[in-house]
Amino acid sequence: MNTIDSSYYLKNQPAKGSTNTSLGKDDFLKILMAQIQNQNPLDPMKDKEFISQMTQFSNLEQMTNMSQSMQQFLDTQSLPPLVQYSSLIGKEVTYPVINEETGAEERIEKGVVASVSQKDGSTSLELNSGHKLPVNQITSVSETGEESFGE
Repeated sequence: MNTIDSSYYLKNQPAKGSTNTSLGKDDFLKILMAQIQNQNPLDPMKDKEFISQMTQFSNLEQMTNMSQSMQQFLDTQSLPPLVQYSSLIGKEVTYPVINEETGAEERIEKGVVASVSQKDGSTSLELNSGHKLPVNQITSVSETGEESFGE
């Protein structure tokens, strides 16, 4: 006689306040196995239905694996801005100097990047002159002592 696995009893199910409301591949497999174990022997599941459910399970597993792979890829591609801009240390950057009263560009200056810092989500460069410059104000980058391109 078939018996129902105790893991399917309601007392073993997550509480109503549980935050996980979606079924995963393990849940799908448990449901499928319970369905196969408890089917009527006089009217078994049709082959087409079984194949369809196995295909759905296979698709679910492939989508889960692809999602995990994509997340791993995104994690490796999203370097913190501090690391991204660290390659500018020792390079000469060009930036505009803005008149605070008028907001107009006064002149273009150059400086060599001494360090990169990050504070409150904002990344800035500290130049050899001691001037701090937000990275979004850079207009060009070049090797020190060479002419910069893009002016």
